[in-house]
Amino acid sequence: MIPAVRVATPSQNSVLLHPKLSIRANSSTVPPMKLFGTDGIRGRANEFPITPEVALRAGKAVAQVLRSSGHNRNRVVIGKDTRISGYMLETALTSGLVSMGMDVLLPGPLPTPAIAHLTKSMGAAAGIMLTASHNPYEDNGLKIFGPDGYKLSDALEEIIERHILGDEPEPRAMSPEKIGKAYRIDDARGRYIEFAKHTADNVSLHGLKIVVDCGHGAAYSIAPLIFKELGAEVIKHGCEPDGININAKCGALYPETAGDLVRLHGADLGISFDGDADRVIFTDATGTPVSGDRILALAALSLHEQGRLRGNRMACTVMSNLGLHEAMRRAGIEVLTTAVGDRNVIEALREKGGSFGGENSGHLIFADHATTGDGILSALQVLRVMKEKKATLAELAACMREFPQELVNLKVAAKPPLNTLPGLQKLMQEADAAFGDAGRQLIRYSGTENKIRILVEHRDSDAVQEWVEKFTKAVKEDIGVAV
Repeated sequence: MIPAVRVATPSQNSVLLHPKLSIRANSSTVPPMKLFGTDGIRGRANEFPITPEVALRAGKAVAQVLRSSGHNRNRVVIGKDTRISGYMLETALTSGLVSMGMDVLLPGPLPTPAIAHLTKSMGAAAGIMLTASHNPYEDNGLKIFGPDGYKLSDALEEIIERHILGDEPEPRAMSPEKIGKAYRIDDARGRYIEFAKHTADNVSLHGLKIVVDCGHGAAYSIAPLIFKELGAEVIKHGCEPDGININAKCGALYPETAGDLVRLHGADLGISFDGDADRVIFTDATGTPVSGDRILALAALSLHEQGRLRGNRMACTVMSNLGLHEAMRRAGIEVLTTAVGDRNVIEALREKGGSFGGENSGHLIFADHATTGDGILSALQVLRVMKEKKATLAELAACMREFPQELVNLKVAAKPPLNTLPGLQKLMQEADAAFGDAGRQLIRYSGTENKIRILVEHRDSDAVQEWVEKFTKAVKEDIGVAV
């Protein structure tokens, strides 16, 4: 392992950074890098950039960039999921913030959307969630929210990143009497519980038997309680975190786990959350997972029927199935298509004045209620539709047909720009010409992992398999696949 080195900042202070990734704005020998990916900063815990040193600098950077002149705004809410590394990062982050005169509010393990809600409702300058979402426990990360509860813009993230990396002058040290304090928030959980139930008008869930799989993550104590308080019979799973079992063969990445329990207990449906509970995946009464696109379709149609689909439009990403577009077209609903990432969906809804959208991966955005994807809130909205229509989840999900689709994730050692790969580019053009309106292909790099994602969708399942094999071969020839 290469040891860390000390790099002089413009103020001649020294900062502990990784030698390959620490640069100054005026450096001409080291290429610039990005800490922020598609959803905050993420990486392996105790390795750059997910280290105490970087977390401390991140705290200082957030204080510098998001500080307000109003006294009440100089507070930051820090939440975390159940990873063991959360303790390390929370402590370092808090130190950086209070050293800059910010007060820190610590609610403990809570879902990401709860932190976004608390940031806005408590009048804080920022909210920071320590999580790596669906990744294994070895990883962690930071998601940052502004005072309005929304994730930061690219421009603000870039400014914060420059402060973290030492590309901006070091802040002047606060005098001792101006150092901030850290507080535990005892009522944070209760605040979010009441908010979440209110978004669904405290719908009665009496008569429903629900399997709730929290993936040993941030929703482990709060989600089962919410459904139980509304009257459902709850079978809990993945609610015993130990710091290293988050997302381990359970939760949103493994909906079959909830599906097995649904069949075993004769439940009406299964609800599976990812590590920070901003995503949710459903299984029906047969234990069969229901695609995120089907959930998007049934929710959009329900809102449309109630006159609550603002602008008569919904938003989804390029990953959504063509069947969703077909179902929305039949209902006369406009579809806004965005790049991958719930933040892109939210930005499209804010720009166009929409009230609903999401991702096939389980992010649902009910923009009239929340500023980010919220698994618990989304589950409550779907349950409310089931109760109001007196229908099963499978019956509601039959509102659209899905085109055959396959998504392949290949590990790669490098991520050269796709437009520099002639073989792959030629094949993509051939596919587009052959598909016409009957299908599509989408090839992109993961924003959080060293992977390339190959998506092929077509009315003919044989065509899907044929083109997946062709694209996989082209990737191996042009880039190579990591072992």
